[in-house]
Amino acid sequence: MKQTHLIGEFEISMDAKGRVMIPAGLKRQLPKEANDKLVINRGFEKCLVLYPYNEWEVITTELNKLNLYMKDNRDFVRYFYRGATELSLDASSRVLLPKPLLDYAGIEKDAVLFAYSNRIEVWSKKLYHSQMDEEPRDFVKLAEQVMGKINGTGNVS
Repeated sequence: MKQTHLIGEFEISMDAKGRVMIPAGLKRQLPKEANDKLVINRGFEKCLVLYPYNEWEVITTELNKLNLYMKDNRDFVRYFYRGATELSLDASSRVLLPKPLLDYAGIEKDAVLFAYSNRIEVWSKKLYHSQMDEEPRDFVKLAEQVMGKINGTGNVS
């Protein structure tokens, strides 16, 4: 299966019904295998996450491998799936975002779609800029800690 590599940052506004338009530059990146379907759920740091449907299927396959006799696994799965909703793009490339999820993320009208890897984070515009404008104090050190492990040694020089 071909990997999804989404990229971009898009400021959007919600209409009165809670619909947002997926910008053309982002829609073009959605894999054909998604069939214009997405799944949205709660993300970390008070954002929402949109997954192309084919990517959601990969994630749920992984989750189904967890041993649900273990409490931590059950707790994680319950929280991960909490609010998960399948969405379909309409003829105008819009999706209706569920009100409980909008409330969770504090999204009222203006939002940011932040696409990376196989997902699109949906942030309240205010919270996104607050989060991203506060660059880690030592971004160089963070880069070393995170990216330094890729060389396979785990050593950070």
